[in-house]
This record gives sequence, structure tokens and C-alpha cells, in this order.
Amino acid sequence: MKSPALKILTPSSKLSRLAAVGATAAAAVLVLSGPAFAHVSVQPEGEATKGGYTVVDFKVPNERDNASTKKLEVSFPADHPLPSVMPQPVDGWKAEVTKSKLDKPVSLHGQRIDEAVTKVTWTSTGKGIEPGYFQKFPLSIGPLPENTDQLVFKALQTYSDDQVVRWIEPQQKGRPEPANPAPALELTAASGQHGATAEAASTSGDQGTKATSGSNSDTTARVLGLVGIVIGAAGVAYGVLAGRRRTSDTV
Repeated sequence: MKSPALKILTPSSKLSRLAAVGATAAAAVLVLSGPAFAHVSVQPEGEATKGGYTVVDFKVPNERDNASTKKLEVSFPADHPLPSVMPQPVDGWKAEVTKSKLDKPVSLHGQRIDEAVTKVTWTSTGKGIEPGYFQKFPLSIGPLPENTDQLVFKALQTYSDDQVVRWIEPQQKGRPEPANPAPALELTAASGQHGATAEAASTSGDQGTKATSGSNSDTTARVLGLVGIVIGAAGVAYGVLAGRRRTSDTV
């Protein structure tokens, strides 16, 4: 009866198995984390300052292996309307800006706004966004609202196989990112540092002027005091000399 063969694992075979396990785990992590970062997003080119204008880029990645992105529709928030929205030309894409009457006119920077851009649609005139690629769609927007810290957009991504991905779920603070998060633009407060700096410089200048004036006054007073002392000393010396002369004349 033959004894069962013993399988001896050499260091190289152990390393090969560990490498295979590691590769499998890494692939699983990538598959699970893929949807978390491959979504439609919006970022400003610089800063998105409240009350100002900015250029933003809607970044659209292709999540399909067998289809291209053929259309992108971005809906604008109705509670914070943007009167001015201008798309930058993108090769291979046609942009259409849709304006609509507001249900309730709003006051923006002292002006009554009853119409605003509600949607921008980009439609591919060529191959679209092919698998493994992404595309940026720039927009010039403004003036940005001053009474909110964030603008939330809703985006629909249509593929060449007619499948539509709806990026419309708002992100809730303190909660995990939703499966299809809506693009969100963070707004920054308008800086008042220039005015504060100018005021500080003016105050500093005034203080410097006062200090210089005070210093000049002190110097003048000291000079006059020294002159008075010198004159007084001269007068005393003269009086002493005169007294000695009179005494010698009398003797």
C-alpha cells in the first residue's frame, strides 16, 4: 500500500499563492469602490465666490465597458436661479441652454428675476465618451447666490444603449455617499480682507502721522528747553562777571 504523497510548499510557491490572493483582493476592492468615485461631479476653475461669476466643469466619466456616453442633461436648482449661464464649445458636442419662467420671481442683487436657466443639455455629434475615458463640460455661471453655501445640480447621463443613469441623490451630512450622488458646488464667502487691509493701512498711517507729529513736537520742546537753559546760564555768568567787575572797581 502506497503512502499518500506529501506536498511540499516551497517559498516560491507560497509567494505565488500570496500574490494571487493579494491580486484577487485588490480587484475586489476596485470593483466595490468603482461606483464611489466614477460619478458625474462639478468643480470650479478657481473659486466659486458668493455674489460673483465663475467657470465650472462638469466632469463625466464613462462607467460602461460596451457603450459610450451620448448625452448629458444638467438641471439647475430652482430655489437659487442663475440668470447667466454660458457653455464653452466642446469638440464633438452640441450644447443647448434652456430658460424657463420662475414660479416665483426672486430679487438678486437688487434686480427682479423672473426667468433663469433651468437646464443645459449636451448631445454628442460624434463618438461620445468612449469606455475608459471622461469628458469635461465647462460653463460660465453667475451671479452666484449669497444666501447659500452650496448649489446642488441634477444630472442625467445617457449611454449609446439608451440606458440612463440618474445622478440626482443629494449628499446628507454625516451619512455615507449615496449610490448616485448629485453634483454639488461648494460656494465660498466673499473676502473682505482688501477693505480691512486698506482700513488697517489708513489707521496705521494716521497713527504714524500722529506719532511723527508728536515726535516733532517733543523734539521742538527739547530744543527750546536747551536754548532756554543755555540763555539762562549765559545770563547768570554775565551777572556774576558784572558783579566781580563792580567789586574790583570799588576796591
